[in-house]
Amino acid sequence: MFQQANPDGYRTVLSGIRLKTLTYGDRTLLAEFRMAAGAVLPRHAHPHEQTGYLVSGRIRFTVGEESFEAGPGDSWSFGGNVEHSAEILEDTLAIEVFSPVREDYLPGR
Repeated sequence: MFQQANPDGYRTVLSGIRLKTLTYGDRTLLAEFRMAAGAVLPRHAHPHEQTGYLVSGRIRFTVGEESFEAGPGDSWSFGGNVEHSAEILEDTLAIEVFSPVREDYLPGR
């Protein structure tokens, strides 16, 4: 599946956090997140493995009891069912892959 760049298709998932699904296959989903400074992703867990790359901005992740401040060029991977949260410290652009596919992130859902 090929997808051409398109400025449309973002949806707000939490205050200050917008998601755009870039493409997906049978086992993975690639998503872009645009997040505003001050936004908070509350502690949560999901069955999907989550691997990401920070294009720009700054995020403080907390995984279990461990915190990590990510800057441009940093990456991460969280296993399925691992509790994590994030504080957005600067306006941020992140790209993430989820496996298996997050049904709730499919276009039109």
